[in-house]
Amino acid sequence: MAKENKKAALSMEERLDAALVPDWEQPYKVPANWCWTYIRAGFNVSSSKRVHKNDWRSDGVPFYRTRELVKLSERGFVDNELFITSELYEQFKKNYGVPSSGDLLISGVGTIGVPYVIDDERPFYFKDGNIIWFKNRGVFFPQYIYYLYKSTFMFNQLHVMSAGTTVDTYTIINAENTMLPLPPYAEQQRIVDRIESLFAKLDEAKEKAQAVVDGYDARRAAILHKAFTGELTAEWRTKNDVSLESWNQYSIAEICHSLKYGTAKKSKDSGSVVVIRMGNLQSGEIDWSDLAFTDDKEDIAKYKLAPGDVLFNRTNSAALVGKTSIYRGDYPAIYAGYLIKLDYDHDVVIGDYLNFALNTHEAKQYYNSVKSDGVNQSNINAKKIGAFVIPVPSIKEQERIVELVKRLLEKEQKAKDAAEQVIEQIDTMKKSILARAFRGELGTNDPTDENAVELLKETLNIEKTPTKRAKAITIPKELSTNLKTELEKRIVKLFYQKDTKELTIKDIMTVSSKTFDVLDCLRSLEQRQLITKLENGNYRLMG
Repeated sequence: MAKENKKAALSMEERLDAALVPDWEQPYKVPANWCWTYIRAGFNVSSSKRVHKNDWRSDGVPFYRTRELVKLSERGFVDNELFITSELYEQFKKNYGVPSSGDLLISGVGTIGVPYVIDDERPFYFKDGNIIWFKNRGVFFPQYIYYLYKSTFMFNQLHVMSAGTTVDTYTIINAENTMLPLPPYAEQQRIVDRIESLFAKLDEAKEKAQAVVDGYDARRAAILHKAFTGELTAEWRTKNDVSLESWNQYSIAEICHSLKYGTAKKSKDSGSVVVIRMGNLQSGEIDWSDLAFTDDKEDIAKYKLAPGDVLFNRTNSAALVGKTSIYRGDYPAIYAGYLIKLDYDHDVVIGDYLNFALNTHEAKQYYNSVKSDGVNQSNINAKKIGAFVIPVPSIKEQERIVELVKRLLEKEQKAKDAAEQVIEQIDTMKKSILARAFRGELGTNDPTDENAVELLKETLNIEKTPTKRAKAITIPKELSTNLKTELEKRIVKLFYQKDTKELTIKDIMTVSSKTFDVLDCLRSLEQRQLITKLENGNYRLMG
């Protein structure tokens, strides 16, 4: 009998050992009442039963693949395309079970590791092989796992597991053996609350920054509209006694000597002269990345560009055809056949003014109305661009318009760049928050919480260790009502947990990794005469 009991005890010990990550394999240290475990310790990991294509329907019970799962994870909803019949769903539910509230789905092929928490009992089913089902056994707070799978730590772990496969793959076996830090259950909830609180503030800032980025094109169009309706230089005209009626209306053909198509010859990866192609025309300027070259002397002589030349993109996608840029002479260059060089009369119009005029919202509306659409691209020939009419003031007023437009656009570009930098910083901050969260560094951990190992024992049906059970602590009501924050409660609770009226500063610092927050709490508690600081530097609980 004694031998049987010993064998049973050893079996329980082995089960616990199998659920815990050995010290030498643990990726980093966690708080004393946390532990390192595996996904298999808290979830039954599986997938769905095979649903054949001939079982797909256009309505019924939603059927999710990886693409739908990604959208659900990001947005919380999806406009579903595929369904199965309710009869087939009920058959799966009866024979094999289906995910329920508190379970998670994780993408397993392609875009791996994308988490989705099931938070209601609405029926759905999912594609086998592509998606892994984590059936929750109560060890993990589901949102804790959701954010963990969003962390860089988990991303790196999954992609190491996936190394060597042609397509990124996260298998059921890999999922079961995925390591993760396990805090006490209450701490998991506090971590999620803190993450969501911090993320909400960052999302608000990101939304404002994104509005600046999204509004850039509209603000740019408004500046150009004011420039070419005369509003931008109204004050200049008043000062210089110039009337808006002095502006002329000229077609592009009237102000250009010729509209020349570029070279049709193939370019090379290297050479002495750059061949500017349609991809190099960006936001009114030449983008000098992704260049092609030529050494063809005939082409160089025929198509060589001069600073101030304006290039029009005659063939591109419907959205991009008609984009225009000015060449400023950064590098010797010719231009490709999908571009047209506008040889304009420099006594009538200046290059920057013409370039801006051809990039206005009104110009783009014109291009859209005259373009010829092919299978994959649209075209605007020289005759059609030549018919476009622009307002043309005096050269002096053009110079003033260009000066003001450049100044305003530069200001808008700086605002956009700054907003994009903020968005990038916010994304970096979120990664940092998640990294700290799963190390116990967000100031939420309560060292008096029962050790997470006990939570594992419950799940594994192993008898808990009484000596390791956290002491039940109750703060007297008359004292509790005077405590303002959760951190103050933790500090006071520590006096009762240690069963002492006096604590060292080192003891007190164990309640949070945020040193300054703890010190602020201590000062506040002193001021309200709930604790007092002794001559030896220790703190005593009053009353």
